[in-house]
Formats: sequence, C-alpha cells, structure tokens
Amino acid sequence: MSSTISNADITNDASDLSGMKFTPTLATNSARFLSWFILFTTFIFLTNNFLTNIWDFPGASTASAAGIFQLCFYLVAFVGAIWLIKTTPNMSLRADSERISNMNTFLIRAAFWMVLIIGVVDLAISFTRIEGFLVGIVGEDLARNLGKAQFRGLYVHVPLIGFSIILACFTRTLGFAWLTLLVVIAELLIVFSRFIFSYEQAFMADLVRFWYGALFLFSSAYTLAEEGHVRVDVFYAAFKTKTKGIINAFGTIFLGISLCWTILLVGMANKASIINSPVFNFEITQQGFGMYVKYLMAAFLGIFAVSMMIQFSSYFLVAIADIRGDGGKKLPDVPSAH
Repeated sequence: MSSTISNADITNDASDLSGMKFTPTLATNSARFLSWFILFTTFIFLTNNFLTNIWDFPGASTASAAGIFQLCFYLVAFVGAIWLIKTTPNMSLRADSERISNMNTFLIRAAFWMVLIIGVVDLAISFTRIEGFLVGIVGEDLARNLGKAQFRGLYVHVPLIGFSIILACFTRTLGFAWLTLLVVIAELLIVFSRFIFSYEQAFMADLVRFWYGALFLFSSAYTLAEEGHVRVDVFYAAFKTKTKGIINAFGTIFLGISLCWTILLVGMANKASIINSPVFNFEITQQGFGMYVKYLMAAFLGIFAVSMMIQFSSYFLVAIADIRGDGGKKLPDVPSAH
C-alpha cells in the first residue's frame, strides 16, 4: 500500500484501470457484493462487540429486544452491499479492489501512528515514574493515578489513539521502514545501557516488544498487497494468470478470510475471550513499573484480523479480475517472495 495507492483517484466510470471498456456482469456484481458484504459484516460484528462488552447490550444471539436490535444490524451489511453495487454499477473489479485497499491503508497508517506515539509517551511516563521525577512534574495525585492501568488507558492512551487517527488523515506514509529502524534503535539502547551504564528497566524491553509486535502484525496486509508473502510455488509459478486467479480466489475465501473470522470469533466471543478480556480490563504485565501496553498488544491481534480481512476482500476482487482477463493489473512494488 504505497503512497500511489493511498492517493489513487477512484471514479465511478465505465472502464477498468487500463482505460479499457468494463462491462459489469452478474459474476462481477456478485464478487463485489461478496467482498463488501464481508467488510460490512466485519465492522458490524466489531460494533456489536463494543455494545455488548462496554454498554452491556445482551448480544445478537439473545432473544431480547436489544438482542434482536443488534441482530438486525447485520441486515445493514446486506442492504449496504447491494446499495453500493447499485450506486456504482460500472466500477471495475480492479478499481473497487483499489478502493478497498485504500481503506486498509488508512487503517494501518493510523495504527502505525498509534503505536509510535503511545510507545514514546508511555515510555516517558514509566521512566519518570520509576526514577521519581513524575511527582515533581505532574503532582502527587496525578502521578498516583498514572500508576493505575485504567486511568492511564482512558486518559492517556485513548486520546492519543484519537490523535493518531486525525494525524493519519493528513499523512501519506505507512511508516513501516521507520518502525523497523525504531525497533533496532530501542534494542541498541538496551544493549548500551545494560553493558555500558549497567542500567536496565522493564519498560525498555516492553517498548521493543510493543513495536516489534506492531511491525509484524500490521505489515502483513501491506505484504499481501505487494505479493510479498512466501508461497510454496513449485506448481503455482508455472500457472497461467487465469489459473492463478482461480487459486487465489478460493484461497482467499476458504483460507484467508476464514482464518480472520476464526481469530475474531474466538478472540471476541465474550468478555473473557483472549482479545476482549485484556482490552476491556486494561491488562498490564506483572512489572508494575513497566509500560502499560499489554492490553494494546492483545488488540494488535484484532487489528491484524481486520486489516487482513479488508485486504483479502480486495485481493479476492483482483483474483476475479485475473480470471476474467481484465486489463490494468497492478504490478507489486517489491519482488514477490516464493
């Protein structure tokens, strides 16, 4: 998802990305409907998850009025996907795919700024707190509250997340190269401080894990968009474009998207699930003076599943376009890994 993708101007015309005439068919409309229905359903599932676990709604599986109300949200996904196809009837598969990919670019860009800013701010709080500077800077009451996970999460991290989303609206870089450099610098500082100054604290290793986890999970969607994931291509490399499209289409639905849904359904099944429980309880490590970001690292898994779901939906449309032999195929910006 390079800057070229994020700045793409997708219009509702009757041509594909190569300028050739695009004629919509039942098959192309069905593919577009499936992709958008999956996306709408994903975001409605996340909305219901927050309603159930934060505002104590009963859940879409219950027979109560509120539960039926939540269940009806999923009808919005069905109607919304149909409405989108009806309002953009001549949009090509590749153009629609790029539009979905641009959504993912924004999501991952916001996530990058989030981990960068929260990492630096939380590190500063942890450092000044353990060295006894925090009371002199913010006062005793606020210093005491910053030692509480829920306070730091609600009043420090959440506003920074909002700021990161706003910042993502005005930037065009994903920043993964910079995040890689920052991980190396953070690890290098640990080595210098440990072996030269004999100084090491828990928050230093926490920062490395925080940034490295984000780098690994958030860059997966970018790697998929650029065809950079490793393939066992003993046979695949020799296939024609149409055959590759068929394999990619089936693999996207039955392997990629199904895996993402498994992560979301297992991780967000209830309040005690492996993603929900740490996030809604602002879980931290046992090191009281470390960084308070463990719950965010649990959320990384959810962001990974959602970002990959979006990118797989985009990838599915590209696969269908390859099967049809549509022009305008985008070449990856990096060499494919095999």
